[in-house]
Amino acid sequence: MNNFVIPALIATLGTWLITALGAATVIFFKSPNQTLMNLMLGFASGVMIAASFWSLLQPAIERAEEAGGLPAYFVATAGFLFGALFMWASDKCVSFARKRAGNTRGMPNERLNRIVMLVLSVTLHNIPEGLAVGVAFGALNGGDYTLEGLAGAVTIAVGIGLQNFPEGAAVSVPLRREGYSRRKSFFIGQASGMVEPVAGVIGALLVVYVEAILPYALSFAAGAMILVAVHELIPECQSNQKARPYFATMGIVSGFAVMMLLDVMLG
Repeated sequence: MNNFVIPALIATLGTWLITALGAATVIFFKSPNQTLMNLMLGFASGVMIAASFWSLLQPAIERAEEAGGLPAYFVATAGFLFGALFMWASDKCVSFARKRAGNTRGMPNERLNRIVMLVLSVTLHNIPEGLAVGVAFGALNGGDYTLEGLAGAVTIAVGIGLQNFPEGAAVSVPLRREGYSRRKSFFIGQASGMVEPVAGVIGALLVVYVEAILPYALSFAAGAMILVAVHELIPECQSNQKARPYFATMGIVSGFAVMMLLDVMLG
């Protein structure tokens, strides 16, 4: 039994908690002001675009280079394209299922598809992050344990956790804009991070096997996030912007800058 499963579980429970704190920012929006919602939706888009590179693609390339085998550029590109294709196929499947079942609660297909793709993309993004924390702790098992290695694993968990704060808001705020209540927006936003503890335990238990597929998983999640941000969130935040044409755009820039700062600063 891997002796570092429990620490990996505790660490990823912490990253999930910070996701929940980020999702809780939606509580401060008493009523969905459309101009403010466009700004926050742009912010969420910027967060997702920055996270797709610094949190996902860059680590995927580095891990692929360390592992050897297939070229890192092939691993990152293949995973990225499969992630985007997966989200495209998911969108088509949701549309088809909705057409067969008929609309419920008066919600248009387009809105439901956007919500499903948003939540799914961020959830997919959290899975490889949880695996990365689990692998970091699982690698300490046996004779490989050192205090420096433990400090490195803790640093990875703290870094991912702090990055999760804006990502929690990146789910809950768009849901609030779509008309969901603050409570439901928070619940769905924090739920997107619940996969991290599960993935963390799996990573710690199967460290050797997960290490091999992690570059693909990271780049796969990046492709999924980019497709959703570019196809769904950015066009949506740019709607009804005649009064303040650069308001939502500055939200995108700000979200990108904040996520880039956190990722680069925390390594």
